[in-house]
Amino acid sequence: MRRLIAAACLVACTTLPAAAAQCITSKNAFSQYKQTLARQASAAGVGQRGLSALQNAQLSNITWRFESNPSNQTGTLQGDPARFLAKRSGSSADAFINQTRRKIANNPNTFAALERNFGVPASILATIWGLETSWGGYLGGTSVVDGAVTLSSYCRRHPRFEPHAIAALQMVDQGILSPSTKGGPSGELGHMQFLAGNWMRYRVDGNGDGRADPYNAVDALATAANMLRQNGWQAGQPYGEGTRNFNVLSVWNDSGNYLRAIVYSAQRAGS
Repeated sequence: MRRLIAAACLVACTTLPAAAAQCITSKNAFSQYKQTLARQASAAGVGQRGLSALQNAQLSNITWRFESNPSNQTGTLQGDPARFLAKRSGSSADAFINQTRRKIANNPNTFAALERNFGVPASILATIWGLETSWGGYLGGTSVVDGAVTLSSYCRRHPRFEPHAIAALQMVDQGILSPSTKGGPSGELGHMQFLAGNWMRYRVDGNGDGRADPYNAVDALATAANMLRQNGWQAGQPYGEGTRNFNVLSVWNDSGNYLRAIVYSAQRAGS
């Protein structure tokens, strides 16, 4: 994800065995880490397809490099929400907000149904969609499995992200992902850049085709709305800084800069 990796106060869907795999501080130990993770994954019910994907997983250099230099992470750079939006979008805050309005206007029935069913305003969902993938314009260029396993192995992130690596392997088992499916460098996937454990926990078939697909925009938006609702979003209530709904947004991303940018855009796009 070209997204904040510090982002993720996210709840995992997979229960790990008591003995977690040992984290690593050297790229050369990646194969050893995969061997221990394979035992955990097997104990968690991951089948042959998922285990094969793990065996063939490659260390993601972009993930390792990004994690090795936290100062490069965009969430630390801009405290002012308008500047943050400009930096994130590569244009201007006004341009981003106008595009958010257009996405809502072009999909009125979808966003109205999501707000009716989950209580989350269209402007919140459309803003997150824009921040994560430019409304589906860029879904990532790193193998989800490679990114998830690499992040899981890295001591600064381990074991918090290990359940998401195992969930990514479960998604391969279920045919939701292939071993080569691309996403963000930390294993984020689909239009809203979910971590795998969160997709598995909160997934919703938003378009009614019988399959919840993170690479389908409607399914991804519905799942994001469901995730917020399940974590305490209150329909019809304010979401500015200091409110309960603002705190709920932190399950999406725990960077204050990111959360203030969501609110700044959503309040203006929804007015």
